[in-house]
Formats: sequence, structure tokens, C-alpha cells
Amino acid sequence: MSHCQTLTPVASLQTRQAADLDREGYLLLRSVVPVPWRDALRAAFDAGVGGGDQWAAPRGVGWRHALVDLDPTVQRTCRLPPLLAAAAQMLGGPFFLTQVEGREPLLGGGHQPLHRDGAGMKAVAALVFLDDYGPDNGATRLVPRALDRGEPDELRSLVTAGEAGDILVFDADLPHGATCNRSGARRRSLLLSFMEERSRAAMEACRAIRNVRMDTSEVFVPCAESPAS
Repeated sequence: MSHCQTLTPVASLQTRQAADLDREGYLLLRSVVPVPWRDALRAAFDAGVGGGDQWAAPRGVGWRHALVDLDPTVQRTCRLPPLLAAAAQMLGGPFFLTQVEGREPLLGGGHQPLHRDGAGMKAVAALVFLDDYGPDNGATRLVPRALDRGEPDELRSLVTAGEAGDILVFDADLPHGATCNRSGARRRSLLLSFMEERSRAAMEACRAIRNVRMDTSEVFVPCAESPAS
């Protein structure tokens, strides 16, 4: 770990939340985004939407994508204590924010096969919902760890539902995927990921193709490993 990096201690999750997260592989944090931030986040999303030529790599059809990683309210949201605590619970040691972008399934679009992310890297994913979400407008579904039998199984998947301001945080290797936006109602979200500090070099090598513009040097340290004051 470089001595030039900022080390930020991260508090632990509440005991019950930690147990739920360990058992299921995901945690739905209800209404943790402060109400005064939500309009600013939606405005940042809408301002960040552009054409396909703004991305270094092609984006999926049926989605609206937004570049948001330089927005200050987006950055504050990525550092909300409950979110960092959940990431620390799963990663166990020093970690960093690898990227954040905006995604929204369009009418008739958004459906993804159940899949696992990470390519062998230990990673935590999170979705910050900027609009109410449910099975009609493309909400994320996932297979809880307790029901995961190896091969993704739609019959074991659960569709999430809730309100703007919720954050879904989950093990990126858990089978998951968005559903189809049948209603056309807006379902803007911020998709972000955290990885172990040891994965930094690999992530830095592909910054350009991932359109990462923000400073990612901050290192988040679970309290048990926090540096002495």
C-alpha cells in the first residue's frame, strides 16, 4: 500500500445486518441516501447521459448510461457509512472504489440473464436506486447465497423492490441480473463496485476502457485493521 494514499477507517455493520449479509450474500439498505441528496443525484444522472461515442467500450442495447463519477454528490454517496460497512464486511481487508456509473433500463429493455461478475476477483457491487423500483420497471433480481447451487437458477431468484434512496449491496459473484422494464417508468441507478486493494494494479490497467475519470487512490480500511492514531 502506498504511503501517499489516504487511509479511511470504516466502521463495522450492526451485528444482525452482518449476519444477514454473510448468510445471504446481499443486503438491502433501506432509505440510506439522504433525501436532500436525491434530486442532485438524479440531476447528475440526467446531465451525464450522452451518446454511445462517450464510452470507450460499447454499452448494452436497451439501456441509458450516464457518466457520473466526477459529481461530488455521487462521490459522497459512494462513501455512505452503511455502504462502506457492508463492503468491509464482505471484503475483510483494505479495499477501494473501482468505478461508478449511471444505468437505467429503457421501456422493453434491461433484461439480463443471471450472471456472476468479478472474473475471479473478490468484488462487491452496489446499486443506488434513484427512483422507486420493482418487477415492472427493471428491478434487479438475485439468487441468495443460501439458495445458490452453482448454476444460475431463475426459480431461485428474488426480485428486489423498494424506493428511491435504497442501496442494494451484494457479492458480485452472486447470480444476479436486471429484469425487463415493462412499464417504462424511470429506474435510474448508480452502479458501483469495490475491490480488495490487491486488485488495484489490474483495475488501473483498464481505467480507460472502463471510462474511469475519478481519483481512486483512497483506501478504505475495516476498523479491525485501521492504522493506529
